[in-house]
Amino acid sequence: QVQLVESGGGLVQAGGSLRLSCAFSGLTFSTYTMGWFRRAPGKEREFVAQIGWSTDNTYHADSVKGRFTISRDNAKNMVYLQMNNLRPEDTAVYYCAATKARIATALGAYIYWGQGTQVTVSS
Repeated sequence: QVQLVESGGGLVQAGGSLRLSCAFSGLTFSTYTMGWFRRAPGKEREFVAQIGWSTDNTYHADSVKGRFTISRDNAKNMVYLQMNNLRPEDTAVYYCAATKARIATALGAYIYWGQGTQVTVSS
């Protein structure tokens, strides 16, 4: 049974940093592209970043480019999202997800999802 468990969320002031982690278990982690999504209050879930099987293959949404960085450690079955210079509009529940696609930014492409971790950025 596949499990994705996020951690690292919390309350931070604008300009601050957080590092989200996602632990993957149940299947061969290194064969999955991993993504981060978020859902802000009153909005739909949106793509944030993805990283392919190879750690060189990353893609970040324009809204977070230059501030957030996705990474993975295949030896530990972990994916991370380093979030710097946080803004109040980054407040959301953040989800990690897994797909077999090599590149995927659409929600529907992802098969497995975590339960999410809350990030709140105060102004």
